[in-house]
Amino acid sequence: MYSKKELLAKPVRDIRLKKGMKVSDLISSMDRMGGFSGQHMVEGIGILERMLKDKKSYNFLSFTADLVSTGLRGVLADGVKHFDAIMTTCGTLDHDIARAAGGVYSMGSFGADDTELHKIGVYRLGNVFIENEQYGMELEKEFNRIMADIAKAPDYKKVYSPSELLYEFGKRIGDPHSILRQAYLHKVPVFCPGIVDGAFGTQLTIYAQDHDFRLDILRDEHILSDISFDQKVTGALMVGGGISKHHVIWWNQFKGGLDYAVYITTSSQFDGSLSGARLTEAVSWGKIKEKAKYTTIDGDATIILPIMFSALDIV
Repeated sequence: MYSKKELLAKPVRDIRLKKGMKVSDLISSMDRMGGFSGQHMVEGIGILERMLKDKKSYNFLSFTADLVSTGLRGVLADGVKHFDAIMTTCGTLDHDIARAAGGVYSMGSFGADDTELHKIGVYRLGNVFIENEQYGMELEKEFNRIMADIAKAPDYKKVYSPSELLYEFGKRIGDPHSILRQAYLHKVPVFCPGIVDGAFGTQLTIYAQDHDFRLDILRDEHILSDISFDQKVTGALMVGGGISKHHVIWWNQFKGGLDYAVYITTSSQFDGSLSGARLTEAVSWGKIKEKAKYTTIDGDATIILPIMFSALDIV
């Protein structure tokens, strides 16, 4: 039963912009703005602040690969050290390694003629242009260089889990702005359940044909299972949906659900997809606790995430 007094307890206040205003001050002024995605973003910042300050909470950062083709790669790399585990997709490895190796991605247009782009050897990822050789060739060269170095190491094991292999890649990547490099430096495991779904996975397949190498995908699942059963409190910032989001909430259901959760999405819930599903739907599955602190923010992560991280001083 709704109480009118409770429903109307927080009047909307106007935002007052000032010259030289800090992001943190702007967010503070938006606290009572009311209305739409801005309100949810402010709520999400509050949840993340509480989550990151909770020393008992084991926190996941999950995100989709498309974001790594943009300048948001730098924001994600800076944010790695504030979380306990990364969950992502194979394309993240593709873009992160290609760019770490010197691959140049360019600003493009959603309205470009894709037939013409194909003829001149340019890939289009949304409104990002990638010359073919800057993606596939750069990745292949860097992959083979790193795998050759791993194979020469005295501790070469022949069988790796995805997170173990990505740790070894992070160790050998020279770019400080690389997500894998920052994960290695701060000892944050990178989980990639769909590791064969991309160029990195193809390179692994080719490499394994004539080398004594095997990938044990289930070993990471056992690690995630242990996290689920060992950690009493867990939280997650999930940027985009698909397998990266689902793998986080899937394993957390076995501990009774996430205690903190923030989800940024542009997808619609009305097609029944996982990417479109609001976090409240996950409560029905036990993937998020009934009394958890959670919110879904509708909007473009390339706009929202830099603002949120700046407000939280995640640098």
